[in-house]
Amino acid sequence: MLFQRKSTYDWFVVGLGNPGLEYENTRHNAGFMSVELFMKAKEGEFLKHKMQAVFGECKVGKNRVLVAKPQTYMNNSGAAVSQIAKFYKIPLERIIIVCDDINLDIGKIRIRRKGSDGGQKGMRDIIELLGTDEITRIKVGVGKKPHPEYDLVDWVLSKFPKESQEELNCALEKTAKAITEIINRGIDSAMNKYSN
Repeated sequence: MLFQRKSTYDWFVVGLGNPGLEYENTRHNAGFMSVELFMKAKEGEFLKHKMQAVFGECKVGKNRVLVAKPQTYMNNSGAAVSQIAKFYKIPLERIIIVCDDINLDIGKIRIRRKGSDGGQKGMRDIIELLGTDEITRIKVGVGKKPHPEYDLVDWVLSKFPKESQEELNCALEKTAKAITEIINRGIDSAMNKYSN
């Protein structure tokens, strides 16, 4: 009889973004920024680079948490997420994805237990490769395009303006706290406390 290996980790948290210095502080990297702040608060470090991601671990209470930043570029985020989740035997209900959302103003976050990708291509790839839309996600507002004709790619790859830095920092801090809340007390508690 075969015994299924129990996961080494209790939770898997993924921040979405694009690797490389040229993408730092861009709207599309709100996921990276959020999990970096979360890891710093938990005194964790991103030490490993394999399975198309950089990742590390931290503790939230008694929970051992794996935190990753896929290095596949946004549109192919699912490759790293599915590979890591499968390797470490992490159940889908224990995965939290953090990504940007152009439909939310800077400073706002929204927590969802399932749903469509909302036009976020990294989330779309994850849903496709995991085979379900029942994946907890925290969406970080990066602001709407200034006008409908503005190129979407140019917008999400643009840097956050200095005048929005305070609101952005507030959203990143709320996101880091929301991750902790989901792990400690469940998604409903996090939605009540932090979702806008």
